[in-house]
Amino acid sequence: MKGIRQLAQHLDISIGTVSRALNGKPDVNEETRRRVLAAAEAFGYVANQAGRALRKGSTGIIGFMMQTGHDITGHGDTFFMSVFDGVQTVLARHHLDLVALLCSSEEDPDAYLQRVVARGFADGIILSATRMRDHRFKTLSRAQIPFISLGRSQSHTGPMWFDLDFEGMADTAMNRLVAKGHSRIAISRPYGDINLGYIFEARCRDALAQHGLRLDDTQVFHSSPNEAGGYQLAQDFLSSPDRPTAMVLLNEATVIGFYRGLEEAGLRPGHDVAVIGQYSPMAEFLVPRLTCFRPSLRELGIALAESLLSTMPAFAEHYAQAPRQCLWPMTLVEGESDGSLL
Repeated sequence: MKGIRQLAQHLDISIGTVSRALNGKPDVNEETRRRVLAAAEAFGYVANQAGRALRKGSTGIIGFMMQTGHDITGHGDTFFMSVFDGVQTVLARHHLDLVALLCSSEEDPDAYLQRVVARGFADGIILSATRMRDHRFKTLSRAQIPFISLGRSQSHTGPMWFDLDFEGMADTAMNRLVAKGHSRIAISRPYGDINLGYIFEARCRDALAQHGLRLDDTQVFHSSPNEAGGYQLAQDFLSSPDRPTAMVLLNEATVIGFYRGLEEAGLRPGHDVAVIGQYSPMAEFLVPRLTCFRPSLRELGIALAESLLSTMPAFAEHYAQAPRQCLWPMTLVEGESDGSLL
């Protein structure tokens, strides 16, 4: 592999001419450009991206910040893999790269992001796991780094966000269960300050109130967003006084553990307990079939990336119509897990 200096010596032209040819500058004649590109390919020349980034004042990288750890992702995270695929589809159009910024569940996400910002690692950031009080929005705004969040915050609202339509999920699930005769309906939400839990719980309360019903505090269960969390959730649900007849699960991984917990207790979803959850590929193997909400995740990733690039001067003209804020719809997939009250 040769560097730019060796290419220039081989072609007997200046380093500056080789550099301009490789970077597509218009002041290089086509014959010279052709010779430079052919030689670069023949010798396996790879540009020094670090040096190029310093000269251009950009890195060509978009960072996607997410938290890691078994307590968060369980045994796998198909949700983010699908979103990543959509994001990279857009970035590839402009020769940009997506890098996952993996913040350990044991580390403060604010401190982690401040470190990333100080290193000038990315030209733009996509945030996830937004909290009710999330200081990362202020950190990125002060640093003047373009960003968009997958999720909302109630204390520091970013100028751009996409979020799954948890309000729509709450309305549809509550109305559907009430129509099937259920009045004692429980919900699950994650531990901690994750904002989607607050959004979902508040809307469930409002939806039930429209039917003259109340979501009691004892009917709000907290769990870790993984399979083990769902199993423990089933134990808590089964041991609760005046046990509810229905459960709506906010996280896709908890459904697997919840089904297992019901099975061990000799209870069948859709017959003894109505269950509604979030879709995951594993849910397709559950019996009975899960009634669930399914978002188009790859398309969500595409929309996220296009909206982020619409705020970056180098790409804005390509995405002038991209939305700045969006509640992303989820489709109800009907199964047999949310039967009528017997």
